[in-house]
Order: sequence, then structure tokens, then C-alpha cells
Amino acid sequence: MEQVVRWEEAPGPGVTVEQRVGLGAMAGFSSEWDAVARGAPGAGPFALGGWTRLWMESFAPGSPLRVFRARGNAGPLAFAPLVERRGRLAGVPVRLWQSPSNEHSQRVTWALDAACPEESVRAIWAHLREEPWEVLLLKDIEAGGVLDAALGADAEEAGFQVARWPSLESPWLPVLSRGALEETLDAKFRANLRRRRKKLARHGPLTLERVEGGDALHRALEEGFALEGGGWKGQRGTAIMCRPETLDFYTGLARLAAAGGWLALYTLRVGGRAVAFHFGLEYGGRYYLLKPGYDEGFSECSPGQLLVEDVLEDLAHRGTAEFDFLGPRMPWKLDWTQRVRRHVWLFILRPTLKGRLLHAVRFQRGPAAMRWLREVGGWLR
Repeated sequence: MEQVVRWEEAPGPGVTVEQRVGLGAMAGFSSEWDAVARGAPGAGPFALGGWTRLWMESFAPGSPLRVFRARGNAGPLAFAPLVERRGRLAGVPVRLWQSPSNEHSQRVTWALDAACPEESVRAIWAHLREEPWEVLLLKDIEAGGVLDAALGADAEEAGFQVARWPSLESPWLPVLSRGALEETLDAKFRANLRRRRKKLARHGPLTLERVEGGDALHRALEEGFALEGGGWKGQRGTAIMCRPETLDFYTGLARLAAAGGWLALYTLRVGGRAVAFHFGLEYGGRYYLLKPGYDEGFSECSPGQLLVEDVLEDLAHRGTAEFDFLGPRMPWKLDWTQRVRRHVWLFILRPTLKGRLLHAVRFQRGPAAMRWLREVGGWLR
């Protein structure tokens, strides 16, 4: 179903909130959405309307999408997408509205006007709180960020049950010149990089390739996906090529990013042979590493780490400010930096008897609440 649900006045002079249902309903304000998202510092490409559309088409086709738009006198202030579905919390069925996101989304945020992000969130919340959901869930938002702080605080103030689960701790580092970067690295790690680079170079000349679109895009993706799926990821079924929906998502994302000028696919070659790959996006002065891959036949040479080193050097020449590894903290990422960007899952439950009980059982784990849940579970369903 595709429709405009209604306009409503939100708190604040001249602020209205419009809700639209259905993926096709996005078409009427896609350019406005992206204009707000591009102006939000640090939001990255994750706030773009095109990102939401691609995710929905790949991972949730047919699911009800609700988009809330806050608009002030001067124009749009915020865009907030949510997917409506039936879910479970503590084993109990609930009406769940959640961010359109999964493990491939990396980071969740809304498109918020840079001049008044908190006010924009509060305008959306004033409308959203009246909707018929039982549990609202935003996955992988930045801990302490605007969504976490403003939405969580307003919900708690209104008496709703709020809980946070720690999720990703994504390493990141400022992009520095090679000399300045080396001063920040462990001496043993630096020595290993030099030794392994020499070892890899015995197999042929090392070259770095960056593809931003054009005729080389198809080949770069084909090689990169093969590298990413050729080792343990392929064996575990988590590689991009293992599922048609993930292949569609990353292929579509490459085309979307290429059209927008923020695609950055990097390949490290040895004698012309691809041995390491980055599916990266360079957006708003940051480089985002969505998916790395390497040829495990060269694992003793650490081609993945050598590619990180080469990419950092190339980004320094381009004037990029930050390298964001995304995803969880992992030992190979922590070789480069101890800085992490923390994320949470934000749960908001209605202050009904059911909501309070589910909050106590799922997040407080009180024995009395567990017994109560078993006793009343039938009518909660």
C-alpha cells in the first residue's frame, strides 16, 4: 500500500509532520530527503533516501515502510523511515516498528537538519508516539548521539519504557600522512608490515587500483566479491555472493554510489593479480569500509593489512579526514587504532501493563517478572 497518511501539527511554531506509507510514496520527496541528509554532518550515506530504498528492495520487499517527514516554514527538517512488522520480545508477539536495517546497514541514522537536529527528532517523536506500535526499535545508532539522546530522553520523560543494548564498537582513525601514521603504530606491527610487503613483492609488482564507476566497475565488483567469498566467509555462508539479496544490495549500492560520486573500490594487485579488496565509500570527508576481502593463499603476507596501509596513504593525498572501519571491533582493526565509535540498539516500549512487563522481563530479568510472564503470557498474546 502506498499512500500519504496525514498531516499533523507538531510541537513548535509552523512545524508539521507527514507520514507516508509504502516504498513508492518516497518518490515525491526523494530529492528533499537527500538534500537534508547531505547537509547533516557525520551522517554518512546511511541517512540517504536512496540507501533506504535499496535496503527495502533487497531485504524487505513487500514489507510496510513508514516514512515520517518533519517540515518547518523554511522547508524539510527531518526524514525518519521505519518498517512495520510482527516481532517477538521475551517470546511474546509484539507490534514492532523498527529501523530498516540489518548487519549490512552498518550504522543507522535519520536525515536531520543540521541547524536543529534535536528539535527535528522531537517533532517526529511527538507524532510517532501516537502511532499504534508496541515496541519501537532503532538498531546500531551512535551511543550518545542525537537519536539516542533526544529520542530516548523524550520517551523517558513521557513515561515510556526505554532500554539500550550495546552493539557495535566500530574502530576509526584520522587519516594522516604515512610518516605521521607510522608514529602512531606499534613498532612490531610496523616491522611486520615492512617485512610482509617485501615478501608479497617477491610474487610480482604491487599496484593499487581505485575504481569509482565507469567501464571498470563490473570487473572490480566481480573480482572483489570473489575475493570476499573465497575464504572462511564463503564457507560459513556469510559472503556477499552467498545470498541473492546481499548480492543485489551491494551491486545496487555500488551503482548508487558511483552515480553520486562517492564509490571507492580499492584492489591491491600483485603482478596484475587481485589479492585484496575493499568495498568502500568516500562520503563527506570520511572513508567507510563496508566489506574487505583478500586471497587466503597469500595470508602469510597479510595482503588485507597492506591494502589498508595503501588506502590510508591514497586517502591522505586526497585530503580525506577519517577512515571508518565500520562493523565490530576486531583484532586486525585494532592494530591500526584504539579509537572506537560505540553504538546501541534503542528500545522504546509503551507504558502499558504489557510494555512494563516485557521491559522488566527482557531488560531487568527479575525472577518475579519471569513468573508473572508465564502466568499471564496467554492473554498477552
